[in-house]
Amino acid sequence: MSAAEVPALLIVDMIGLFDFPGADRIAPSAVRAARCIRALRAGFHERGWPVVYANDNFARWQSDFRELVAMASAIEGAPREIAALLEPGPDDHFVLKPKHSAFLYTALPVLLAKLGVRRLLLTGTALESCIL
Repeated sequence: MSAAEVPALLIVDMIGLFDFPGADRIAPSAVRAARCIRALRAGFHERGWPVVYANDNFARWQSDFRELVAMASAIEGAPREIAALLEPGPDDHFVLKPKHSAFLYTALPVLLAKLGVRRLLLTGTALESCIL
């Protein structure tokens, strides 16, 4: 595979607080998805391919992604379990989304161009219409 064909794994909105209506119904599926995504991420790490997290900032405009992971880790149940399964590694990248899209008004297109990525494997959940 040439350098131009190296894919990136995009993990969208898996780190969350699960504090929205109906979260208790979605939580078990999100945990199962996190287990599958963790396996995919391990394969990307083994190959040295990029892993990028795109996540809501939950209107916390002065926090960063690692703070969001810490916040989720402090909440019993699915938030903590998913954060533990998908905690980013030191070489992983992240962008915070101001709205629903990982691509609209984020640094993601610039990051992918900088990494030379032209193919994406999209993962995540449709918790609030993020992956449709």
